[in-house]
Amino acid sequence: MGRLVRDPEVRYSQNRVCVARYTLAVDRPKKKGQDAETDFINCVCLGKTGEFAQLYLHQGMKMLICGRWQTGSYLNRDGKKVYTNEVMVNEQHFCERREEGSFPAAESNSIGDGFMNIPDGIDDPGLPFD
Repeated sequence: MGRLVRDPEVRYSQNRVCVARYTLAVDRPKKKGQDAETDFINCVCLGKTGEFAQLYLHQGMKMLICGRWQTGSYLNRDGKKVYTNEVMVNEQHFCERREEGSFPAAESNSIGDGFMNIPDGIDDPGLPFD
């Protein structure tokens, strides 16, 4: 469980499969006398899971993910071996409600009872009833 560091980066494979990548900032349990430490976990979502990430995940959201850990390696342009570690995400769940600040806040003109305030000076607000 952690917060998204930035919006997911989304690409499509040659087979038109959605591939979404994002990083979660996960706080380590803090012990007395120690400074807080954070791990940055690379996450990869494929197919429908990737499409979900593209549509609904944004920087700062607190998310819980389930998946499998995958390691790999490749040779970079300099010929050096680079090791990779990432979570192949199977499930992702929201950990906060919209009101708790995890989603972008929508502007609201409501007065708390579900009705919109109509500004003064408007004679005909165009309401469908009299």
